Order: sequence, then C-alpha cells, then structure tokens
Amino acid sequence: MLPDRLRGILGGPKRHPPASVAAAPAGVSRSFASGKGAGEPVVMARTSRGLEEFFAQIRGQSGLTILDLGPATQQNVSFITNLGHRLYSDDFLKVLHETFGTSDTVDQSNPGRIEYFLQQALDYPEAHFDGVLIWDVLEYLEPPLLAAVVERLRRIVREKSLMLAFFHYDDKRMSVPYYTFRIQELNLLQVTQEGLRKPARLFNNRDLEKLFGKFNSVKFFLTKEQLREVIVKA
Repeated sequence: MLPDRLRGILGGPKRHPPASVAAAPAGVSRSFASGKGAGEPVVMARTSRGLEEFFAQIRGQSGLTILDLGPATQQNVSFITNLGHRLYSDDFLKVLHETFGTSDTVDQSNPGRIEYFLQQALDYPEAHFDGVLIWDVLEYLEPPLLAAVVERLRRIVREKSLMLAFFHYDDKRMSVPYYTFRIQELNLLQVTQEGLRKPARLFNNRDLEKLFGKFNSVKFFLTKEQLREVIVKA
C-alpha cells in the first residue's frame, strides 16, 4: 500500500527511502460512473489538453524527475515510472490541513507556520524537478501562503520545465468540487470528484498571469467542467 506521503519513487533522497509500489491504495479502483449514494465520489474520464502539453515537453526523454502534489496513486506512479522517469509525490492538501487545520477561517499568514509548511510539503533542493503536476491545490491557499508556495515552486524546478495546474473559473461560486486526478493516457485523466470545498479565492486569466509573473510563460486551456488548465513554463 502506498503511504500518504510517497517521496522518491526510483531515485528519491536518501533521507526518504523509496516505498513499495506493488499494491494500489485502498479506494483507487472505481468504476467510471457517477456516484449515486450520499457522499459517494463521482468518477469520470476526460481528455486534458494541458496534460497532453505537459507530456509533449518530456516525450522522448528519460530519467527526468517529476513532482505530483496530489495523493499518491498507483496509476500515477505506474504511468510516470513506465515512461522512464522518477516520481515524487506529496499529499499537499493533507499536509496543508495538518499544518493549518480545516476551518474556513483558518489563518495562513503566520510566517513561522508558513515556513514549517514549506519544510513539510516542498523541502527539495533548488532546480530539482523537470515538471510538477500541481493539479487544483493552489485554490485553497490564502495570499501569503500562496505567494510563498509559488516562489518555492519556482526555486525547485529547472529552467524550461513545465508545471500543470487547474483552476475553476466561475468566480460566483461559494464552493467548488475538489478532485483526485489519475493519469490514464498522455491526454486522458480519470477525475474523481471527492466533494465540495470553499476555495480561498478563484482566479481569472489576469490573476494567474500575475501569480506566475516570475515564470517564463503561462498558457490556458478551458474545459467544459469550468476548469481552467494552466501550463506554466519556468
């Protein structure tokens, strides 16, 4: 069974020895159908132009180092490592909740707590990663923490690497679906809607250009699920 915080699949830091990836974590395998019972996750398959662009950047290469900020899933581990790359995975939202709590009014502005969170979730050397699968986790960060996380991401990725992030673009919504993303093909995701959460804020294109202003470029793809897929190039 994969642990909640899986670091260094095939070549991770020695202080975090590789974990077994022989069995999928409980709950990974679900049918492609909408959950009908109360609280059941909704599972769907959808194409992703952002994911396709992400993999187009690394196609034909091997031995790259990828960071996945979602919960560790056997599908993502297998897909990335079968391409010949190393995968690091941290359950970013789990660490966020352990550090700051889950209240809607939680304070994410304390400098000491922010530094502690960065040490727990993003403690990697500079220029360590060739790509980052951010998914939708940045929507739940208040401005002080968000700025610190984006700056840390900028430090730990290599030049010309890509990051893939998802943002909801209906700014009138008080809560948005939160997902687990599992890679099926180079352009296909299994998306599991686990429930609803209140985002710290929702972003328009201009907001995202400012957020990633220190990176080389930002590219947007819109989807029918009201998700904005964002490719950020370092």
